[in-house]
Amino acid sequence: MLAKVKSAAVIGIDGFIVHVEVDLSAGLPVFSTVGLPDAAVRESKDRVVAAVRNSGFDFPSRRVTVNLSPADVKKEGTAFDLPIAIGVLAADGLLPLAPMGSHVLIGELALDGRLRPVRGILPIALAARDEGAALILPAANAAEASVVQGLTLVPATSLEQTIHYFRGEWKPEPFVAPVRPAFVAPEGLDLADIRGQLFAKRALEVAAAGSHNLLMIGPPGSGKTMLARRLPGLLTPMTFDESLETRKIHSVAGLGSGAIFGERPFRSPHHTISDVALIGGGTHPRPGEVSLSHNGVLFLDELPEFDRHVLEVLRQPLEEGSVTVSRAAKTVCFPARFMLVAAMNPCPCGYEGHPERECVCTPTAVRKYRGKVSGPLLDRIDMHVEVPALSLAEITEEPPPSEKTSVVLSRILEARARQRARGVLSNARLSGKEVKAHCKLDAPSKTLVKEAVSKLGLSARSFDRILKVARTVADLAGSEPLREEHVAEAVGYRSLDRPLTQSLF
Repeated sequence: MLAKVKSAAVIGIDGFIVHVEVDLSAGLPVFSTVGLPDAAVRESKDRVVAAVRNSGFDFPSRRVTVNLSPADVKKEGTAFDLPIAIGVLAADGLLPLAPMGSHVLIGELALDGRLRPVRGILPIALAARDEGAALILPAANAAEASVVQGLTLVPATSLEQTIHYFRGEWKPEPFVAPVRPAFVAPEGLDLADIRGQLFAKRALEVAAAGSHNLLMIGPPGSGKTMLARRLPGLLTPMTFDESLETRKIHSVAGLGSGAIFGERPFRSPHHTISDVALIGGGTHPRPGEVSLSHNGVLFLDELPEFDRHVLEVLRQPLEEGSVTVSRAAKTVCFPARFMLVAAMNPCPCGYEGHPERECVCTPTAVRKYRGKVSGPLLDRIDMHVEVPALSLAEITEEPPPSEKTSVVLSRILEARARQRARGVLSNARLSGKEVKAHCKLDAPSKTLVKEAVSKLGLSARSFDRILKVARTVADLAGSEPLREEHVAEAVGYRSLDRPLTQSLF
């Protein structure tokens, strides 16, 4: 007898329906799975047999053939355990076949029949909704799948409970999605807690208002990491569509249930990270840190300590907002539109320009150290900000009152509203055509930019980024036209465009 059950799988961050066909035929009791299964799918036969028997049912002593269609797409993971088990019982006449077509089943089986959660449930839930089917899934995955509107969820705890559901012996209570807490800025991380560094705080405000990439250069202990850690409090909550897209990526990576809906991700990988872990990939491509930072912040502390070839892979996502991973079996595209924030010392010893400590680095050592961050990568970073060492008075004396994060955030929200009124998500994403339309320069501003390009040797990309930053400065000031002072401030955020022989401080 033949039974057909619907399941789902994930390619990249998108789900698709998989038809699980189970055929029972006469012959020796052999269990075979076809349809390009990986090792985890092939091993499901042992879990399925044990789970069926330990749930109080007899496993048929016949030849069992399971086909996973479409058969030309690689099937991975343990999520097919439940649909295979249900398909076997339905083919054996123990379950009605009629309800199978209106349900999508997903879940890993323990040997005692309990259902265990699986990764990638959010794109699977979207695929089930598009199919017009109810989704039977492990109860532990229900909260994550509940963000998909218009989908009927049947959370189950075991194979036995799923069998009773199809027999009409168990009717689940309507699943009530948990109330999603509203995103609020992290407590205890306020800009007012940072002593001094007014210029760096201003740069952080400009970067947050326009989603500009930011590099902070300064000696150890000057506050670079503290500034970066306070950036999430200056970012606007994500829209529903942005949240859904970001959560899909985290769901595929197995991180889907931890973040608050609407909270922008903040990822800070260690400098020993590999290029695959940063950009994504592997035999079965998974999203890397740049994709996990999508719609959020990727913070790279001690930037020159990263391997150069690791940093170079950032060029494509910084420019295109996506990552394409090509393998022999398939090609996957992961979204990766993030805000890059990095920090570095001015020299190997870290004390160039320090008012109290002498730098012991030779010019050659300084040149080599800064050269670890290539020119093309620096070109893609909108703002280079100097974070000098604090003076003794700034460290020991009571600091003057400083603006709180909430005050700065109010200005950022107003600037973002002006950007949305122009029909753009952020100034950092302005296209060439939009730059011409929204970043027109008056005569004094053109003269200033020409001098900056001549003295600093700026590329065309750097020139465009200066205009975008100037547009953000003007938005924060509530000005529609770009003025000379807005452009001057934007040019001031290009410190690493100076010749390497010049001191940063």
